[in-house]
Amino acid sequence: MSEIKIGISTCLLGERVRFDGGHKRDGFVTGVLGKFVNFVPVCPEVELGLGVPREPIQLVRRDGEVRLVSVNSEKDLTGAMRRYAARRVKQLEDLDLSGYILKSRSPSCGMERVEVHREKGEPPAKSGRGLFAEALLSRCPLLPVEEEGRLEDLKIRENFIERVFAYRRLRDLFSGRWSAGDLARFHSAEKLLLLAHDPAGCQKLGRLAAKVKKIPRADLAARYQETFMAALKIHATRGKHAKVLRHLAGCFRDLLSAKGKKELFVAIGDYRKGLLPLVVPIALIRHYARLFRIVCLQGQSYLEPHPQELMLRNHV
Repeated sequence: MSEIKIGISTCLLGERVRFDGGHKRDGFVTGVLGKFVNFVPVCPEVELGLGVPREPIQLVRRDGEVRLVSVNSEKDLTGAMRRYAARRVKQLEDLDLSGYILKSRSPSCGMERVEVHREKGEPPAKSGRGLFAEALLSRCPLLPVEEEGRLEDLKIRENFIERVFAYRRLRDLFSGRWSAGDLARFHSAEKLLLLAHDPAGCQKLGRLAAKVKKIPRADLAARYQETFMAALKIHATRGKHAKVLRHLAGCFRDLLSAKGKKELFVAIGDYRKGLLPLVVPIALIRHYARLFRIVCLQGQSYLEPHPQELMLRNHV
């Protein structure tokens, strides 16, 4: 796998670029995730030339349109920010990022529920999106993007990191010359991971992979990538994980002793009931796959979709 680069709001790395000269250092980002990825920091407000410290800005609805406005001077920065964002996002797209972490509630970087102030003293509505985030999501719709606030939810965190590494594998496949065999091998390696998220999407991707000689290559690549990332965005559930785990357990049906089979299926059942984290049955399956040298399980992304050291499956 090639280098994992993640765009990120600069303040989350502990840089003092906030309007008040402060930062919003995120412990998971800097203390854990940073060991496995390279960050590309971006602060739209500083890069726009607003300086540190600076007058705060906010989203304001005027004449039916959301504008980006300085709080005290009421200077309209909408056009300048949109022009900057278009240029900067194009630069970031050229860097081939694998994901992006935005600062929540920011009028420039917030992905959702950003306060939009209204005139006549009405309370703000939490219905906005930062202008830089808007440009990023519009130009890079397949890129895994999350806010640091949402990443405090361990299920959302695991899903985001899983998508980041899967997106990198996907981009590595389609960024160069690829063959029908390359796509078939990729789909086979990702199939179980896809089944844990979206069985219908997995079937659709399988049909696409089988039509590689019937669909123009550019069209097929675009459709496959779009469907792949949409499938992984659907959160896996204990029920879908349990089905995949039972399928994997079947690979050892004629190899394990009665005691070994019972141990494995009890672990899967206890996971399904919420008594164990996913890492427990996965660890057993990985152990048996190595012990019995099960070729069909080698390279399966489901068994290690991201570095084990992140311990994300200890909590789902």
